[in-house]
Amino acid sequence: MNTRTRTLLAGALVLAVVTGPAAPALASNPAAAARSGARSDEIPEAAALRAAISELPTEDATAALVRVGGSAGTWRGSAGVHDLTSNRPADPRARFRAGSVTKVFTAATALQLAGEGRLDLDRTARHYLPDLIPAAYGQVTVRQLLNHTSGIPAATGPGETIEEWYAHRFDLHTPRATVASATAKDPEFAPGRSQHYLNINYTVLGLLIEKVTGDSYAHQVSARVLRPLGLRSTSFPGTDPRIRGPHNHGYQAFGTPGGGTELRDVSVWGATDAWAAGDIISTTADLERFTTALFRGQVVRGPLLEEMFTLPDSSVRTYRTGEPAQFSAGLSVMTLGGRQVWGKTGGRWGYNSVVAATRDLSRTLVYSINSTDAKGQDVNATAMDVVVAAFGAPSAG
Repeated sequence: MNTRTRTLLAGALVLAVVTGPAAPALASNPAAAARSGARSDEIPEAAALRAAISELPTEDATAALVRVGGSAGTWRGSAGVHDLTSNRPADPRARFRAGSVTKVFTAATALQLAGEGRLDLDRTARHYLPDLIPAAYGQVTVRQLLNHTSGIPAATGPGETIEEWYAHRFDLHTPRATVASATAKDPEFAPGRSQHYLNINYTVLGLLIEKVTGDSYAHQVSARVLRPLGLRSTSFPGTDPRIRGPHNHGYQAFGTPGGGTELRDVSVWGATDAWAAGDIISTTADLERFTTALFRGQVVRGPLLEEMFTLPDSSVRTYRTGEPAQFSAGLSVMTLGGRQVWGKTGGRWGYNSVVAATRDLSRTLVYSINSTDAKGQDVNATAMDVVVAAFGAPSAG
């Protein structure tokens, strides 16, 4: 991929990440890379997709699982290693941390409840949670939480550096304490005036789901989405920091005292800080099934589905940058290969993921990439190559 294309895509493919160090070089594993394969009904983009992952492990990723589908054809590929100790080939059926892809499940559940009349998108969050949401945020509506226009700032985290986060990786966080931490601060902007993608919006949504159902967030999503769609390998870890079931190890680059870098296995890491905004564990097969069902209107039905494909008013601009708003309810949009692509990225330490599709489902993409810079400031290089191979280059204008 040329520099111009990388720059354009990096600006369009928004990840929920924070700054992290670069990764060291890794020895290649031809046997593992050879698992990058193709089906008999190979699509024209198959060669580019194979090329995008065939050299793994590399300095930026240790494994990749990719599924391309849709009416235009399918392709499946995996490459890299299960772990850097055994160098066994990556398991294509592995489970992984899907990060902010969780938000699509949360949004879908909230919209189902709206369809049942149990949540009103135009009512305020304070109406449902008067004991938690203070008066300073009394005008924030459910819809503004869904599309990140609430103005609620981020909660206070355990630190600013990767080392500080690593030292607190097993800390337990409660959703209510997270919301209280955020709403104790001044608003970033008046509700509906700007858009700032932050986990806090979906943490509040998770609490709203619990409030109006009298049930746990995880059970509601399981009952409404996971079980009806047969997503048997998708789960919520709760307070368990492990990935239960088969999984490829995730690694993250850390700086060393001498100025170099080292990789640490970060497969075991608590996700209670993310909860309804980013704690789900899944597989590429499950996420592909979910994406297809969602876009077909089998998860959220009727007019409420359009909330997921509707951006805020054009006057709403991205907070601080002033760029056009990119997020709808649960999804985001970009133009690739001359067509609109809707989807969601996710990033947890050691893991990057995506679900994406054209509205007509002519092309779908799901991947899990075990990125050594999964919380890096820039879009992972392997991820960019896969996205462009599947959909085409971003628009220049």
